[in-house]
Amino acid sequence: MSEQTHRCDVVVLGGGPGGYTAAFRAADLGLTVALVERDAQLGGVCLNVGCIPSKALLHTAKLITDAEEAPESGITFGAPTIDLDQVRSHTTSVVGTLTKGLAGLAKARKVEVLTGLGTFTGPNTLRVDGSDEVTVEFAHAIVAVGSEPIMLPGLPDDPRIMDSTRALALEDVPKRLLVVGGGVIGLEMATVYDALGSRVTVVEMLDQLLTGCDPDIVKPLHARIAKRYEAIHLSTKLSKVAARKDGLRCTLDGPDGTSTVTADRILISVGRRGNGDRVGLDAAGVEVSDRGIIPVDRQMRTNVPHIFAIGDVTGNPMLAHKATHQGAVAAEAAAGQASEFDPRAIPAVAYTDPEVAWAGLTELEAVEREVPHEVAVFPWAASGRALTVGRPEGRTKLLVDPDSRRILGVGIVGVNAGDLIVPVVHAMEMGADAEDLALTIHPHPTFSETVAMSAEAAVGTITDLYLPKARSGK
Repeated sequence: MSEQTHRCDVVVLGGGPGGYTAAFRAADLGLTVALVERDAQLGGVCLNVGCIPSKALLHTAKLITDAEEAPESGITFGAPTIDLDQVRSHTTSVVGTLTKGLAGLAKARKVEVLTGLGTFTGPNTLRVDGSDEVTVEFAHAIVAVGSEPIMLPGLPDDPRIMDSTRALALEDVPKRLLVVGGGVIGLEMATVYDALGSRVTVVEMLDQLLTGCDPDIVKPLHARIAKRYEAIHLSTKLSKVAARKDGLRCTLDGPDGTSTVTADRILISVGRRGNGDRVGLDAAGVEVSDRGIIPVDRQMRTNVPHIFAIGDVTGNPMLAHKATHQGAVAAEAAAGQASEFDPRAIPAVAYTDPEVAWAGLTELEAVEREVPHEVAVFPWAASGRALTVGRPEGRTKLLVDPDSRRILGVGIVGVNAGDLIVPVVHAMEMGADAEDLALTIHPHPTFSETVAMSAEAAVGTITDLYLPKARSGK
């Protein structure tokens, strides 16, 4: 193994969405950049074993469920033949296309990509252990090392117990799948395996799925999957797993006492922890919490001003789109610009069926914080577009400030909710009010109309429904 020294203006540790965005932006601003990534391909968890492969699998799941439900429109298909090798190949192809694109973008910008494990050895030095040992001397560093799944303690060492990465590998389709954790990742993977033929049971320790989202927005999703899944257990804890030849015997402690269920595989999806304590930041003097989270200011600076941190490693929400925006801010700040990360809202999306999306203040938060607000809801049962595609269970909900009429929050459940939420988040960022949305002409018939109609409900001008005035609360 040879030893090398590399000098640069900025070193970025981690090649996920936040990391490569930071590296590319810094290069565009004229800085010399080294991008350190432990894996052979750029893209991080999101592109390689997270956001992108899961969406490819969710598309496959949607094709299957759409065919199952087509008889309602007068069309009947036969039972699908599922070629798991081809499903995996399609996902790999999508990931490969994107990772090759990133490699090309790095080369075009003259970003030096160093493959290996990066560890800080001081406030201005980083060691990269790969095929060669490289010491990087830098003026600025941007830490983008992401997060990893939390595994429950006390579980047997059994290959049938998976984290989200293993679940995405789609090694097989178990007859019985137990999903522990009713958050975004757990429910997305439940959607995939249910469509492929698994009998799915979901166990959630709290009293609702998708904690953090308003219950009325989650309700249509819960109602739909309750009909498809074997069971959904809320306020329930997985207390014990016994590994047997015929399956994993799971003991559940819930509000009605103790019960057991046997699964062929278990997916543990109970959250993620930051990786900030895995890269030797103590040698650089950077503060890191016991959960691997790095505190930062609005320029993404740590307590060591020339070292920045972005993405999952800075804490919740752990979302790729948050990381990319933070990455741009960190690069610009390192280049001496007065850039800050100060969003009014960061949207969250569960790509389940139906999709669930929310941003800004939820009604639960508004009540808890005693924030004055009005709530306006448009049910998709009155949407022509929703009815034409046989999916009237959705709803679009706005929280509005009763004085300024500005939009405080939004929640949408239904087909393409993740796309529909964008104009509302944009309106919040621009400081627009409900009337601005209501007066924006939306094409008919579209799902996007539900945004305008919920705004009309807030303003009191809606004609597509007869509604009382938007409810107020504190």
